[in-house]
Amino acid sequence: MKSCPATLSLPEVGGAHYMGDIFNVIDYPFDLAIFHPPCTHTAVSGARHFAEKRMDGRLYAGMSFIMAIVRRSAHIPRVAIEQPVSILSTLWRKPDQIIQPWMYGHGETKATCLWLRGLPPLMPTNVVEGRESRIHRMPPSDDRADKRSETYSGIAAAMAQQWGDHPLEAAA
Repeated sequence: MKSCPATLSLPEVGGAHYMGDIFNVIDYPFDLAIFHPPCTHTAVSGARHFAEKRMDGRLYAGMSFIMAIVRRSAHIPRVAIEQPVSILSTLWRKPDQIIQPWMYGHGETKATCLWLRGLPPLMPTNVVEGRESRIHRMPPSDDRADKRSETYSGIAAAMAQQWGDHPLEAAA
C-alpha cells in the first residue's frame, strides 16, 4: 500500500504546504492532527470484496497503515482519524462519533466516523433538511473514487473552527 500524502496547511489559505509521505513528518511536534487515511480497502461499502481483499492482503495492509498512524501519532495531544463506516470498528474500536454532512450545511447523507483523542465531539453547525443519498447513488466514472472521498467543506470548517480553537490544556 502506498503511503498517505501529508498536508501541513491548506493551499487555499497559503503558507507552508507539504505533500509527501506522512511518516516523514508524523514525528514533528504537532499539537493537533486530523488524519484522513485511505479507505479503499477498509470501508464497509466495499464489504462484498472483503474476502478477496483478505486473501490478497489489501484489507490488512489498509488496516495496518491506519494502525501505524495511530501508534506513530501517540505524542500528538489532539488527534482525529476520519473514515467512513469501516472495519476499524471491528478490528480496532468503535468510533467516538459518527457525523453526517447534513449536520454541517450539506443536504446529503454519508456517515463519517471519527476516532478522537484529546478532542471534544464535533458539534453540528448548520443542520439542513435535505437527506439526499447522492454519494451512495453516484454512477461509475473515472473520478468516482475521488468524488466519494472528498471531505465536505462544512465539516472541514467545523473541524478547523472547533478543534483549531480548542485549548491544548483541555486536551491534556
